[in-house]
Amino acid sequence: MATTADMRMGLILKLNGELFQVTDFGQNKTARAAAKVWAKLKSVESGKNIEHTWNSGDTIFPVRIEKKPFQFLYKDDAIYHFMDVETYEQFPLNETMVDQPKFYKDGQECFVLINTETDQPMSVELPDKIVLKVTYTEPGLRGDTATKTLKPATVETGATVMVPLFVDTDEVIRVNSRTGEYIERVKE
Repeated sequence: MATTADMRMGLILKLNGELFQVTDFGQNKTARAAAKVWAKLKSVESGKNIEHTWNSGDTIFPVRIEKKPFQFLYKDDAIYHFMDVETYEQFPLNETMVDQPKFYKDGQECFVLINTETDQPMSVELPDKIVLKVTYTEPGLRGDTATKTLKPATVETGATVMVPLFVDTDEVIRVNSRTGEYIERVKE
């Protein structure tokens, strides 16, 4: 058993018979009333977003999850295929279970969150920082490093990332997989 004091980002909990992941939470305190804890929750199965409020100290029901390393193999239609790097077993998963699907490329390492009670995959995450090759961007001018102006660049997965003016086509960059923001250039 856990209480609302154990609430944290990424926690997966059972609410009304359905599994939800905490995407944001906070606490509201008023002068005379008891404190309330609110959370924005995303359904693991359907992907729908809801908000829920508890009294401070109420019991919540977290679900134990295990984070296992997997490899992304390929995508067909809305199905993503992954392989367990330890057992070489393959799993097809729906696009709704994949976090940031625009950044997946063949052979990409990722992590699958597995419900330890049912041994069912719940969601797929990329590492915090990923390396991608820029396939197209407008050419930058020499000396454009003084300002923090950004331009769009298409990466090898087809996603668009905003990069500084000095980044050119065929360069390799590091991207934050959670926010999609440029971090730095990578030397090959």
